Order: sequence, then C-alpha cells, then structure tokens
Amino acid sequence: GQIIGGREAAPHSRPYMAYLRVRRDEKWIRCSGFLVKPTVVLTAAHCQGEIITVVLGAHNVSQWEPSQQVIPVQRQIPHPQYNDTPKNNDIMILQLQGEAHHNKYVDFIKLPPAKQRVRPYTKCSVAGWGRTGPEKKQMSDTLWEADMAVMEDADCPRNQDGPYPYYDSTTMMCVGDPDEGSSSFKGDSGGPLVCGKKAQGIVSWGPEDGTPPAVYTRVTAFIPWIQETMKDLQP
Repeated sequence: GQIIGGREAAPHSRPYMAYLRVRRDEKWIRCSGFLVKPTVVLTAAHCQGEIITVVLGAHNVSQWEPSQQVIPVQRQIPHPQYNDTPKNNDIMILQLQGEAHHNKYVDFIKLPPAKQRVRPYTKCSVAGWGRTGPEKKQMSDTLWEADMAVMEDADCPRNQDGPYPYYDSTTMMCVGDPDEGSSSFKGDSGGPLVCGKKAQGIVSWGPEDGTPPAVYTRVTAFIPWIQETMKDLQP
C-alpha cells in the first residue's frame, strides 16, 4: 500500500510509526508497522523477509536523524493461518532484539478491545512511506498521511471477477471513500489505520490501480491471538 491523495505528516506527529527495511529474495523492500510494546511491532504478514530491520522515530527515512532508533528483528511471527493468495489473516508480530527507548519521538499506540467494530463512515487516518500516486514509481522518503472513511463491507463486494475477490468481513475492513480518492498503496503495507487513537486496521491489499476502497486487516479479530503470542515471547 501507499498514500494517495494525502499530505506530508508533521514530523514525529505519529511516534508509534515503524519503518521496516525487509530483505527478501536478494532485494530490499519497504513496509510500515507500529509499536505496541517496547519489544513488539505489529505489521502485515505479507511483509515477511529473510531479514527485517525496524527504524523507530523516523520522519525522513533517506537520512540519519538523531531521533531514530534502529533495532533488528529477532523473531517474525506471522499469523499461523496467514494465506498469501487470499491475503487472509494478514498480520504479523515482530519481536525486536532490544527494547525501544520511549521518548517524545518513539511511543506506543493502543490496540482496540476484541470484537469492537468501527462504525461505517467513521473518519480514521493512515500513514506510510509508500508511493504517493499510482503513476509515481518513487517511494516517499518522508512520512505521508491521509484521512480515510471506513466503508460498509458491501463497498468491497466479494466477487471473483471484481477487485475484491477474497474480501472477508470477519477479518478485513473496507476503507476509503471512492468520492474522496485517498488510499493506501504500494509501500505502505503493514501501517496502522488509526481510529480515535487506536490501531483498528493494518494496510493489507487493494485494487491494482490504487483506487479506494482498499482492504485492511481487522485488528480486533486478532486481539486474542496477539495477547496470547505476546505472553509467550521470551526476552
């Protein structure tokens, strides 16, 4: 995912954002994630790689900033039922090798209670370092953000011939008003959909041309798994 129709975020206004450098098949790709505990970042399962390095406290990822904390990932724990083709259960826990140092540039975001559902037409926001337009091949070096409305599940109709062939309303959210044109896109994968200061969604997949709505992982469906898995993490 990337941010289309958004704006550059005020530097360090989203201190929970994590920039992920992912090494996969001899290439480096980028994803986003978000800090939920001193040693835990949540992201999308499709951001797996041979090596992942997390950068916290970043605004411009093309340069070194004194606010940045660079921490290698010790363990990648994708959801056990993650499936790449329908992109279902697209969520992953990253255990960091060291603790994030909490300050004004690096902070946690709260998770919602299990089973809570965001009402359609609720205004939320998303951010990432992805592409800023369907025709723009270049990724953004600075953090971009956009406001998004949560849509009805029916706005992402599950139809084998349409853009949402695998939509599953129990584990996914339909986000982004086509009339407003903002959307996440390539490079934003794994970033949080923030509704009322809580991470309700994770950038997952969407139409190839970047037109909204896009599909997000529904965080509340995975709260029991997240809590159980975090309990078992050994330092």
